[in-house]
Amino acid sequence: MSATRMSRSAVVLVGVGLAACGGGAEGPPPPEVGVAMPERRTVEYYAEFSGNTRAIEFAEVRARVPGTLQQMQFQPSGMVQKGQVLFVIEPEPYEAAHQEAEARLASARSELARAVSDLDRINLAIQTNAVSQQDLDRAQATRDQASAAVQSAEAQLTQATINLGYTRVRSPVNGTVSRNFVDLGNLVGVGEPTLLTTVSRVQPIWVYFDAPEQLVLQMLARQAVRRETPTQVVGEGQVGMVFVGTAADTNFPYEGRIDFIDNTVDPATGTIALRAVLPNTGLRLFPGLFVRVRVVVGQYDSTLVVSERAIGADIGGKYLLVLDDQNVVERRYVTLGPVQDGGTIVVEGGLQGTERYIVDGLLRARPGFPVTPAAAEGS
Repeated sequence: MSATRMSRSAVVLVGVGLAACGGGAEGPPPPEVGVAMPERRTVEYYAEFSGNTRAIEFAEVRARVPGTLQQMQFQPSGMVQKGQVLFVIEPEPYEAAHQEAEARLASARSELARAVSDLDRINLAIQTNAVSQQDLDRAQATRDQASAAVQSAEAQLTQATINLGYTRVRSPVNGTVSRNFVDLGNLVGVGEPTLLTTVSRVQPIWVYFDAPEQLVLQMLARQAVRRETPTQVVGEGQVGMVFVGTAADTNFPYEGRIDFIDNTVDPATGTIALRAVLPNTGLRLFPGLFVRVRVVVGQYDSTLVVSERAIGADIGGKYLLVLDDQNVVERRYVTLGPVQDGGTIVVEGGLQGTERYIVDGLLRARPGFPVTPAAAEGS
Protein backbone atom coordinates (compact mmCIF):
# COMPACT_ATOMS: atom_id res chain seq x y z
CA MET A 1 0.00 0.00 0.00
CA SER A 2 1.36 3.37 -0.90
CA ALA A 3 2.10 6.04 1.66
CA THR A 4 -0.63 8.33 0.26
CA ARG A 5 -3.36 5.72 0.63
CA MET A 6 -2.25 4.90 4.17
CA SER A 7 -2.50 8.55 5.23
CA ARG A 8 -6.04 8.85 3.85
CA SER A 9 -7.19 5.75 5.74
CA ALA A 10 -5.77 7.18 8.93
CA VAL A 11 -7.78 10.37 8.48
CA VAL A 12 -11.01 8.38 7.98
CA LEU A 13 -10.38 6.30 11.10
CA VAL A 14 -9.75 9.41 13.15
CA GLY A 15 -13.00 10.96 11.88
CA VAL A 16 -15.00 7.85 12.75
CA GLY A 17 -13.47 7.82 16.21
CA LEU A 18 -14.38 11.42 16.85
CA ALA A 19 -17.96 10.80 15.73
CA ALA A 20 -18.21 7.80 18.04
CA CYS A 21 -17.02 9.92 20.97
CA GLY A 22 -19.88 12.45 20.45
CA GLY A 23 -17.89 15.09 18.72
CA GLY A 24 -20.40 15.39 15.75
CA ALA A 25 -22.99 18.26 15.24
CA GLU A 26 -26.45 17.95 17.01
CA GLY A 27 -29.75 17.50 14.99
CA PRO A 28 -32.29 20.38 14.53
CA PRO A 29 -34.66 21.18 17.45
CA PRO A 30 -38.38 20.20 17.24
CA PRO A 31 -40.41 22.69 15.16
CA GLU A 32 -42.19 25.46 16.96
CA VAL A 33 -46.01 25.49 16.87
CA GLY A 34 -48.69 27.70 18.37
CA VAL A 35 -50.91 25.94 20.90
CA ALA A 36 -54.03 26.83 22.89
CA MET A 37 -56.33 25.27 25.46
CA PRO A 38 -59.99 24.47 24.75
CA GLU A 39 -62.38 26.99 26.24
CA ARG A 40 -65.40 25.82 28.20
CA ARG A 41 -68.42 28.10 28.02
CA THR A 42 -72.12 28.32 27.35
CA VAL A 43 -72.84 28.83 23.66
CA GLU A 44 -75.93 29.05 21.50
CA TYR A 45 -76.53 26.90 18.47
CA TYR A 46 -78.38 27.98 15.38
CA ALA A 47 -80.19 26.92 12.25
CA GLU A 48 -80.15 29.07 9.12
CA PHE A 49 -82.90 29.61 6.55
CA SER A 50 -83.84 31.86 3.66
CA GLY A 51 -86.69 34.32 3.99
CA ASN A 52 -88.07 37.62 2.83
CA THR A 53 -89.16 40.85 4.42
CA ARG A 54 -92.70 42.21 4.42
CA ALA A 55 -94.26 45.43 5.62
CA ILE A 56 -96.06 45.21 8.93
CA GLU A 57 -98.82 47.27 7.30
CA PHE A 58 -99.38 47.86 3.59
CA ALA A 59 -102.11 49.95 2.01
CA GLU A 60 -103.10 50.81 -1.55
CA VAL A 61 -104.18 54.43 -1.92
CA ARG A 62 -106.98 54.65 -4.50
CA ALA A 63 -109.27 57.30 -5.92
CA ARG A 64 -112.76 56.68 -4.52
CA VAL A 65 -114.55 59.39 -6.50
CA PRO A 66 -114.16 60.31 -10.18
CA GLY A 67 -112.48 63.54 -11.14
CA THR A 68 -109.31 65.22 -12.35
CA LEU A 69 -106.21 64.76 -10.21
CA GLN A 70 -105.26 68.30 -9.24
CA GLN A 71 -102.60 68.13 -6.49
CA MET A 72 -99.96 65.82 -5.04
CA GLN A 73 -98.88 66.76 -1.52
CA PHE A 74 -96.03 64.38 -0.65
CA GLN A 75 -92.48 63.53 -1.63
CA PRO A 76 -92.00 60.08 -3.19
CA SER A 77 -90.21 57.67 -0.81
CA GLY A 78 -90.93 60.02 2.06
CA MET A 79 -92.52 59.31 5.42
CA VAL A 80 -96.22 60.08 5.78
CA GLN A 81 -98.61 59.98 8.70
CA LYS A 82 -102.02 58.37 8.93
CA GLY A 83 -104.61 60.91 7.76
CA GLN A 84 -102.11 63.06 5.86
CA VAL A 85 -103.44 64.41 2.55
CA LEU A 86 -101.58 62.84 -0.36
CA PHE A 87 -103.69 63.86 -3.38
CA VAL A 88 -106.50 66.31 -4.17
CA ILE A 89 -109.14 65.37 -6.76
CA GLU A 90 -111.07 68.36 -8.16
CA PRO A 91 -113.43 69.23 -5.30
CA GLU A 92 -115.67 71.80 -7.04
CA PRO A 93 -118.40 69.39 -8.30
CA TYR A 94 -118.57 67.75 -4.89
CA GLU A 95 -118.68 71.06 -3.07
CA ALA A 96 -121.65 72.04 -5.29
CA ALA A 97 -123.34 68.70 -4.59
CA HIS A 98 -122.76 69.22 -0.88
CA GLN A 99 -124.34 72.69 -0.98
CA GLU A 100 -127.30 71.31 -2.93
CA ALA A 101 -127.76 68.57 -0.34
CA GLU A 102 -127.66 71.15 2.45
CA ALA A 103 -130.33 73.22 0.67
CA ARG A 104 -132.49 70.15 0.10
CA LEU A 105 -132.25 69.30 3.78
CA ALA A 106 -133.20 72.83 4.79
CA SER A 107 -136.26 72.69 2.49
CA ALA A 108 -137.28 69.31 3.87
CA ARG A 109 -137.00 70.53 7.42
CA SER A 110 -139.13 73.57 6.55
CA GLU A 111 -141.80 71.33 5.04
CA LEU A 112 -141.69 69.16 8.14
CA ALA A 113 -142.16 72.19 10.38
CA ARG A 114 -145.19 73.31 8.35
CA ALA A 115 -146.69 69.82 8.41
CA VAL A 116 -146.22 69.58 12.18
CA SER A 117 -147.86 72.99 12.63
CA ASP A 118 -150.83 72.00 10.46
CA LEU A 119 -151.25 68.78 12.40
CA ASP A 120 -151.24 70.67 15.70
CA ARG A 121 -154.05 72.99 14.48
CA ILE A 122 -156.15 70.07 13.26
CA ASN A 123 -155.68 68.27 16.56
CA LEU A 124 -157.21 71.33 18.29
CA ALA A 125 -159.98 71.69 15.74
CA ILE A 126 -161.11 68.10 15.92
CA GLN A 127 -161.86 68.53 19.61
CA THR A 128 -164.69 70.90 18.62
CA ASN A 129 -165.66 68.79 15.59
CA ALA A 130 -164.55 71.61 13.32
CA VAL A 131 -162.71 69.13 11.06
CA SER A 132 -163.26 65.52 10.18
CA GLN A 133 -161.22 62.48 11.08
CA GLN A 134 -160.21 62.27 7.45
CA ASP A 135 -158.61 65.70 7.67
CA LEU A 136 -156.66 64.55 10.74
CA ASP A 137 -155.48 61.41 8.99
CA ARG A 138 -154.38 63.43 5.98
CA ALA A 139 -152.42 65.86 8.16
CA GLN A 140 -150.68 63.03 9.99
CA ALA A 141 -149.68 61.41 6.67
CA THR A 142 -148.33 64.73 5.42
CA ARG A 143 -146.32 65.10 8.64
CA ASP A 144 -144.88 61.56 8.25
CA GLN A 145 -143.97 62.18 4.61
CA ALA A 146 -142.19 65.40 5.56
CA SER A 147 -140.30 63.58 8.30
CA ALA A 148 -139.21 60.88 5.83
CA ALA A 149 -138.13 63.59 3.40
CA VAL A 150 -135.94 65.09 6.10
CA GLN A 151 -134.30 61.71 6.77
CA SER A 152 -133.69 61.25 3.04
CA ALA A 153 -132.17 64.72 2.75
CA GLU A 154 -129.95 64.04 5.76
CA ALA A 155 -128.71 60.82 4.13
CA GLN A 156 -128.01 62.65 0.87
CA LEU A 157 -126.08 65.32 2.77
CA THR A 158 -124.09 62.62 4.55
CA GLN A 159 -123.22 60.99 1.24
CA ALA A 160 -122.30 64.35 -0.27
CA THR A 161 -120.06 65.04 2.73
CA ILE A 162 -118.36 61.66 2.31
CA ASN A 163 -117.81 62.22 -1.40
CA LEU A 164 -116.42 65.68 -0.75
CA GLY A 165 -114.03 64.16 1.81
CA TYR A 166 -112.88 61.60 -0.75
CA THR A 167 -111.60 64.44 -2.95
CA ARG A 168 -108.76 64.82 -0.42
CA VAL A 169 -107.05 61.42 -0.62
CA ARG A 170 -105.37 60.64 2.71
CA SER A 171 -102.84 58.08 3.86
CA PRO A 172 -104.57 55.19 5.66
CA VAL A 173 -101.46 54.24 7.70
CA ASN A 174 -98.16 55.63 8.94
CA GLY A 175 -95.23 54.63 6.78
CA THR A 176 -93.15 55.17 3.67
CA VAL A 177 -95.01 56.31 0.58
CA SER A 178 -94.15 55.13 -2.93
CA ARG A 179 -94.20 57.33 -6.03
CA ASN A 180 -97.35 58.69 -7.67
CA PHE A 181 -98.68 56.17 -10.20
CA VAL A 182 -100.85 58.78 -11.97
CA ASP A 183 -99.68 62.20 -13.12
CA LEU A 184 -101.57 65.36 -12.30
CA GLY A 185 -104.26 66.37 -14.78
CA ASN A 186 -105.43 62.83 -15.47
CA LEU A 187 -108.98 61.66 -14.89
CA VAL A 188 -109.13 59.10 -12.09
CA GLY A 189 -111.80 57.04 -10.35
CA VAL A 190 -113.92 56.45 -13.44
CA GLY A 191 -115.17 52.88 -13.70
CA GLU A 192 -112.95 51.62 -10.89
CA PRO A 193 -110.95 53.05 -7.97
CA THR A 194 -107.69 54.15 -9.61
CA LEU A 195 -104.50 53.11 -7.78
CA LEU A 196 -102.65 56.33 -6.98
CA THR A 197 -99.78 55.14 -4.75
CA THR A 198 -99.00 52.73 -1.90
CA VAL A 199 -97.89 53.20 1.70
CA SER A 200 -95.86 50.65 3.67
CA ARG A 201 -95.25 50.67 7.38
CA VAL A 202 -91.74 49.25 7.80
CA GLN A 203 -90.92 50.09 11.40
CA PRO A 204 -91.00 47.46 12.73
CA ILE A 205 -90.80 45.02 9.82
CA TRP A 206 -91.68 41.35 9.41
CA VAL A 207 -89.49 38.52 8.14
CA TYR A 208 -91.21 35.36 6.89
CA PHE A 209 -89.43 32.02 6.49
CA ASP A 210 -90.14 28.28 6.55
CA ALA A 211 -88.55 25.90 9.06
CA PRO A 212 -88.65 22.08 9.36
CA GLU A 213 -91.33 20.82 11.69
CA GLN A 214 -88.75 19.00 13.84
CA LEU A 215 -86.89 22.23 14.57
CA VAL A 216 -90.11 24.07 15.43
CA LEU A 217 -91.19 21.30 17.80
CA GLN A 218 -87.77 21.42 19.42
CA MET A 219 -88.07 25.18 19.93
CA LEU A 220 -91.53 24.84 21.44
CA ALA A 221 -90.34 22.10 23.77
CA ARG A 222 -87.49 24.28 25.04
CA GLN A 223 -89.85 27.19 25.58
CA ALA A 224 -92.13 24.90 27.57
CA VAL A 225 -89.16 23.84 29.74
CA ARG A 226 -88.28 27.48 30.33
CA ARG A 227 -91.83 28.32 31.42
CA GLU A 228 -92.04 25.35 33.79
CA THR A 229 -88.61 25.84 35.38
CA PRO A 230 -87.68 29.51 35.04
CA THR A 231 -84.52 29.13 37.15
CA GLN A 232 -83.07 26.36 34.99
CA VAL A 233 -80.15 27.36 32.78
CA VAL A 234 -81.16 25.13 29.86
CA GLY A 235 -83.62 26.91 27.64
CA GLU A 236 -83.20 30.36 29.15
CA GLY A 237 -82.17 33.52 27.33
CA GLN A 238 -82.07 33.60 23.57
CA VAL A 239 -84.33 30.71 22.46
CA GLY A 240 -86.79 32.08 19.90
CA MET A 241 -84.52 34.91 18.80
CA VAL A 242 -83.48 35.41 15.20
CA PHE A 243 -80.62 37.23 13.52
CA VAL A 244 -81.07 38.48 9.97
CA GLY A 245 -78.64 39.42 7.21
CA THR A 246 -79.25 40.72 3.70
CA ALA A 247 -77.41 39.77 0.52
CA ALA A 248 -75.07 42.71 1.16
CA ASP A 249 -74.17 41.58 4.70
CA THR A 250 -71.43 39.12 5.60
CA ASN A 251 -72.93 38.57 9.05
CA PHE A 252 -76.33 38.91 10.72
CA PRO A 253 -76.59 42.53 11.94
CA TYR A 254 -80.36 42.68 12.52
CA GLU A 255 -81.92 41.13 15.59
CA GLY A 256 -85.54 40.21 16.29
CA ARG A 257 -87.87 37.63 17.78
CA ILE A 258 -90.30 35.07 16.41
CA ASP A 259 -93.84 36.32 16.99
CA PHE A 260 -95.86 33.92 14.81
CA ILE A 261 -95.86 30.19 14.03
CA ASP A 262 -98.42 28.97 11.53
CA ASN A 263 -101.00 26.40 12.61
CA THR A 264 -100.47 24.00 9.72
CA VAL A 265 -97.51 21.97 8.44
CA ASP A 266 -97.05 22.01 4.68
CA PRO A 267 -97.42 18.30 3.80
CA ALA A 268 -95.42 18.73 0.59
CA THR A 269 -92.31 20.11 2.30
CA GLY A 270 -92.70 19.19 5.97
CA THR A 271 -92.11 22.81 6.96
CA ILE A 272 -94.00 25.40 9.00
CA ALA A 273 -94.21 29.09 8.19
CA LEU A 274 -92.73 31.37 10.84
CA ARG A 275 -92.56 35.10 11.20
CA ALA A 276 -90.08 37.28 13.06
CA VAL A 277 -90.47 40.95 13.91
CA LEU A 278 -87.45 43.27 13.69
CA PRO A 279 -87.32 46.85 15.05
CA ASN A 280 -85.74 48.23 11.83
CA THR A 281 -84.78 51.37 13.71
CA GLY A 282 -82.45 52.60 10.99
CA LEU A 283 -85.00 51.92 8.22
CA ARG A 284 -82.35 49.93 6.35
CA LEU A 285 -84.75 47.11 5.57
CA PHE A 286 -87.70 47.43 3.25
CA PRO A 287 -90.34 44.97 2.01
CA GLY A 288 -89.44 42.29 -0.51
CA LEU A 289 -85.78 41.79 0.42
CA PHE A 290 -84.24 38.32 0.29
CA VAL A 291 -82.65 37.68 3.67
CA ARG A 292 -80.77 34.99 5.53
CA VAL A 293 -82.31 34.09 8.86
CA ARG A 294 -80.34 32.56 11.72
CA VAL A 295 -82.60 31.09 14.38
CA VAL A 296 -81.38 30.45 17.92
CA VAL A 297 -82.54 26.87 18.45
CA GLY A 298 -81.05 26.34 21.91
CA GLN A 299 -77.79 26.43 23.82
CA TYR A 300 -75.01 24.26 25.15
CA ASP A 301 -74.70 24.95 28.85
CA SER A 302 -70.99 24.13 29.36
CA THR A 303 -69.21 22.87 26.30
CA LEU A 304 -65.73 22.91 24.81
CA VAL A 305 -64.94 25.43 22.11
CA VAL A 306 -61.78 25.44 19.98
CA SER A 307 -60.42 27.56 17.17
CA GLU A 308 -61.95 26.56 13.86
CA ARG A 309 -58.61 26.90 12.06
CA ALA A 310 -57.14 24.10 14.21
CA ILE A 311 -59.49 21.51 12.70
CA GLY A 312 -58.04 19.02 10.23
CA ALA A 313 -59.75 16.32 8.20
CA ASP A 314 -58.83 13.03 6.62
CA ILE A 315 -60.54 9.79 5.71
CA GLY A 316 -61.09 9.10 9.39
CA GLY A 317 -63.01 12.32 9.99
CA LYS A 318 -62.33 15.64 11.70
CA TYR A 319 -59.40 15.82 14.11
CA LEU A 320 -57.20 18.04 16.26
CA LEU A 321 -53.46 17.71 16.83
CA VAL A 322 -52.95 17.61 20.59
CA LEU A 323 -49.79 17.41 22.71
CA ASP A 324 -49.00 15.01 25.53
CA ASP A 325 -46.80 15.78 28.55
CA GLN A 326 -43.66 15.24 26.46
CA ASN A 327 -44.88 17.64 23.72
CA VAL A 328 -45.38 14.73 21.34
CA VAL A 329 -48.08 15.26 18.74
CA GLU A 330 -51.17 13.03 18.72
CA ARG A 331 -53.98 13.04 16.16
CA ARG A 332 -57.26 13.18 18.10
CA TYR A 333 -60.52 12.61 16.22
CA VAL A 334 -63.37 14.77 17.50
CA THR A 335 -67.10 15.22 17.05
CA LEU A 336 -67.91 18.79 16.10
CA GLY A 337 -70.95 20.93 16.75
CA PRO A 338 -72.05 24.20 15.19
CA VAL A 339 -69.64 26.95 14.20
CA GLN A 340 -69.70 30.01 16.43
CA ASP A 341 -68.98 33.67 15.79
CA GLY A 342 -65.35 34.70 16.21
CA GLY A 343 -63.90 31.72 14.35
CA THR A 344 -64.63 29.07 16.99
CA ILE A 345 -66.46 25.76 16.83
CA VAL A 346 -68.11 23.50 19.39
CA VAL A 347 -66.48 20.14 20.17
CA GLU A 348 -69.17 17.68 21.24
CA GLY A 349 -66.87 14.71 21.80
CA GLY A 350 -63.25 13.55 21.69
CA LEU A 351 -61.69 16.07 24.10
CA GLN A 352 -61.43 16.12 27.87
CA GLY A 353 -60.80 19.85 28.00
CA THR A 354 -57.31 19.70 29.52
CA GLU A 355 -55.38 19.00 26.32
CA ARG A 356 -53.25 21.50 24.50
CA TYR A 357 -54.03 21.59 20.80
CA ILE A 358 -52.09 23.03 17.89
CA VAL A 359 -53.54 26.13 16.24
CA ASP A 360 -50.58 27.57 14.29
CA GLY A 361 -47.96 25.58 12.42
CA LEU A 362 -50.08 22.55 11.62
CA LEU A 363 -47.93 21.74 8.59
CA ARG A 364 -44.81 21.53 10.80
CA ALA A 365 -46.39 19.01 13.20
CA ARG A 366 -46.44 15.26 12.61
CA PRO A 367 -48.19 12.71 14.83
CA GLY A 368 -45.66 10.78 16.93
CA PHE A 369 -42.98 13.47 16.78
CA PRO A 370 -42.19 16.18 19.34
CA VAL A 371 -42.74 19.91 18.83
CA THR A 372 -41.83 23.08 20.65
CA PRO A 373 -45.07 24.69 21.94
CA ALA A 374 -45.65 28.42 22.04
CA ALA A 375 -48.74 30.54 22.64
CA ALA A 376 -50.92 30.69 19.55
CA GLU A 377 -51.64 34.04 17.96
CA GLY A 378 -54.73 35.62 19.45
CA SER A 379 -54.89 33.27 22.41
